Amino acid sequence: MSKLTRADYPLGQKRADLIYTPTKKSYEELTLDAAIKGEISSSDLRISPETLRMHAEISESLQREQLGQNFRRAAELIKISDERILEIYNALRPNRSTKEELLAIADELENEYEAVENAKLVLEAAEVYERRGILRQEGE
Repeated sequence: MSKLTRADYPLGQKRADLIYTPTKKSYEELTLDAAIKGEISSSDLRISPETLRMHAEISESLQREQLGQNFRRAAELIKISDERILEIYNALRPNRSTKEELLAIADELENEYEAVENAKLVLEAAEVYERRGILRQEGE
């Protein structure tokens, strides 16, 4: 399949054939009638990693590289529990984690969740926090 571009946006109107939920329901199956009949669950209403990656392609086709990268990182986070994401978010706040703790989070993201782009972000944060002196020190 060729890369998606501005011409494919919005996906729901122009490329609904490509959109599927994490439970593999097509976009067209998400109707009010299906909801009333109980054929749709809350899991059917979540965005899929594939849809996020399609949005990344569209963003990058518009030279919006940072937005595209954000969509790619979001796609990686789908398989991580909301609770763990919140824990990681809190650990990334200044003076909350040691460098070793941030390195362990990066390792977890890469090796347990295959969230390579998110792992890179945490590694970058660890380096920046170290330079700025905003890492928690051992024993604090």
